[in-house]
Amino acid sequence: MARYTDASCRLCRRESQKLFLKGERCYSTKCALEKRNFPPGQHGLSRKKTSDYGLQLREKQKAKRFYGILETQFRNTFDKAARKKGITGDNLLIMLETRMDNVVFRMGFASSRKEARQLVTHGHFLVNGKKLDIPSAEVKPGSVVKVKEKSQSSPKFKEIKDMSISVPAWISVDPEKLEGKVLALPRREEIDTPVSEHLIVELYSK
Repeated sequence: MARYTDASCRLCRRESQKLFLKGERCYSTKCALEKRNFPPGQHGLSRKKTSDYGLQLREKQKAKRFYGILETQFRNTFDKAARKKGITGDNLLIMLETRMDNVVFRMGFASSRKEARQLVTHGHFLVNGKKLDIPSAEVKPGSVVKVKEKSQSSPKFKEIKDMSISVPAWISVDPEKLEGKVLALPRREEIDTPVSEHLIVELYSK
């Protein structure tokens, strides 16, 4: 399974925006963007005029990095979104939001999507009573996501029981039971990921 293995903080600096890839660290003064708010590399401080193509490319790269997806998988997701009825950009974000790793993150069972991906891969979750360890799997409305009984005794999940979890309207969570439910597909206005999806559609439509 291909995945990005380089420094996560370089991605935030390249996009000049916090992508919240490292959980709590992103909210602290240790965040690399707080210390060096310019792109990485020897030419990071130089100012360059960005073309329309450059803006579209950066928006696609930002979306990929928010959700932790590499190019081939992201393009395949876009192609599926384009074949669906409705607005392609909205379909794309909805499909990204309902990925298993993102749902786990949105439910508050992980501090970042990267951590959620790892937890899913290690088989800590059940969906409708069955183990699901594929981060890219689609979680459909009505599905119940629960931490496995054997995993509930770990310190990581014990902490969650005492936490106040804020979740989007399309999800409900019972921290005491360490389970959540996807109530419906998210609407575009319920997705707070700061991405201009129309630029991605323009890029791939060329």
